[in-house]
Amino acid sequence: MTRKIAVSGTASGIGRALAGLLREQGDQVIGIDLKDADVCADLSTRDGRALAVESVLRLAGGVLDGVVACAGVAGVTPLTARVNYFGVVALLEGLRPALAAAPAPRAAVVCSIAGTHAVDPDVVAACLDGDEDAAVALAERAIERGAGALLYPSSKSALARWLRRVAVTPEWAGTGISLNAIAPGIVLTPMTAPLFADEAMRAVMATAVPMPLNGHARPEAIGEALRWLISPANTHMAGQIVYVDGGAEATVRGPDVY
Repeated sequence: MTRKIAVSGTASGIGRALAGLLREQGDQVIGIDLKDADVCADLSTRDGRALAVESVLRLAGGVLDGVVACAGVAGVTPLTARVNYFGVVALLEGLRPALAAAPAPRAAVVCSIAGTHAVDPDVVAACLDGDEDAAVALAERAIERGAGALLYPSSKSALARWLRRVAVTPEWAGTGISLNAIAPGIVLTPMTAPLFADEAMRAVMATAVPMPLNGHARPEAIGEALRWLISPANTHMAGQIVYVDGGAEATVRGPDVY
């Protein structure tokens, strides 16, 4: 049976890899990105998110079997909060009614091993409070004081906490929607390419994200994990963060965290 799946970030990286895998198995993919997608919308803005939701609902006919939020940004910028947290949450919440209308709905987001790293607690709190203006203002202050490197982990940590909070609620699990996340380690995508071009950053990555199993991942490896996560075969997972990271999380946090 053909399933209708909305995927953000399909122009490159993990989103593109996942969209290809889904189409190969016969699914209808509605891709969302800034360009080169079925729905071209800017998830860093409120208007762009509204456009994305409205357009996907129209193309899907009001019913979606799956939604996967892959779009994200990195770097020292307030856009991490806007895209990685508020963009993802708005997309999933906006499309939730269409998921609830499907017989076996599944949803997933892309978190990150970075979500286990040091964060700016004020930025995280503002995200979880749903206060985008405050989160952006706090992010700008963090950059000014030289703590901008905390913003990407903060956005991914907030996203993981949001997912854990809502996945088991009546609106999600209660309507049969399985909502979970994949947390990659370092993936070879256009977003990470600048990091590999910087010798100092390569050393930082090797220390912060050691990946003893097979090293850095191709986007297809994460796409395969996401494909299973949103498959009808996944009937009982809710609120789980699955680390597909070559062993980085287990290496860094050790056996006492599980």
